[in-house]
Amino acid sequence: MSVPAFADISKSANDLLNKDFYHLSAGTIEVKSNTPNNVAFKVTGKSSHDKATSGALEGKYSDKSLGKSTSTSSSTRRGHRKVSRPPPTRFSVSMGPIGMLSRRNRHSLDFIVLLDKQIALLMLYRRAGLTLTQTWNTTNALDTKIELADSLAKGLKAETIFQFLPATNNTGAKLNLTFKQSAFHGRAFFDLLKGPTANVDAVIGHEGFLAGASAGYNVQKAAVTGYSAAVGYVAPQYSAAITATDNLSVFAASYYHKVNSQVEASAKAVWNSKGGNAVGLEVASKYRLDPVSFAKAKINDRGVAAVAYNVLLRPGVTVGIGASFDTQKIDQATHKVRLDAPHPSKLPD
Repeated sequence: MSVPAFADISKSANDLLNKDFYHLSAGTIEVKSNTPNNVAFKVTGKSSHDKATSGALEGKYSDKSLGKSTSTSSSTRRGHRKVSRPPPTRFSVSMGPIGMLSRRNRHSLDFIVLLDKQIALLMLYRRAGLTLTQTWNTTNALDTKIELADSLAKGLKAETIFQFLPATNNTGAKLNLTFKQSAFHGRAFFDLLKGPTANVDAVIGHEGFLAGASAGYNVQKAAVTGYSAAVGYVAPQYSAAITATDNLSVFAASYYHKVNSQVEASAKAVWNSKGGNAVGLEVASKYRLDPVSFAKAKINDRGVAAVAYNVLLRPGVTVGIGASFDTQKIDQATHKVRLDAPHPSKLPD
């Protein structure tokens, strides 16, 4: 079983407690489309309960033709087998005011990024795992992200994110690194222009046991901005975790159990050492009614209960309904009911 990221040590319990309760989440819509030349387009929109709306248009290019095994041969007792080399290709794609993908040859990819009238040239060696994503959202922010996976080193993923706000001419640059091995999962997030700041976390695992920590650091102030720690155990049918966040002042213990193929259960207790001796408790359960539908229910220590129902109408179309009730104030208007259609995982091209 692979080692999760630090934020995902208690993911199974948190997903069962928080996901699919639509009356608590913002309304979202997502439309996806893929082209034959590995370009994916996505349009997203979100409306929160305070009626604020936001949206984004995203274009993503994955260079699946890049790879190390362009010409290989192997021999066996039965004969010889040869894999032919794909022909080199060239293209020129305009990516908007902050990025331009200029050309690609057999050995490198030249990517020019325009930031505040300055040009930076990045030379990326021709190997598998390159993804280019450009996003424009309703805050008029243009983001360009370059991802390179398993090229610099096995298990290493590097992301560079460049942001430009035309209205204010503000720019941003971030570098994210993820390194994953069989018994280790580490991440580092750098904000190169603001601060600069760094946030790093790491998890080690052995036979299901997990231990991890995270810390933030501000280079300009030369100070640690925050730190957290966690321990856990993960098995195929259950998992448990204890986390200490907010400079080891907020403690949470969570438990998840997959009872069988139909029933799942989870519980979580939270104690804030700065807020007194009160402990918050929440339990939830999920029951799969049939292969295309399930029901969920949860209740917390304050007596607020929630239920949800989710059904797959057809591939790509899911409908859910959720409601919450304050069991201690049944006669008051504190209850919520909502019908929602979550964004589909994949739409036909």
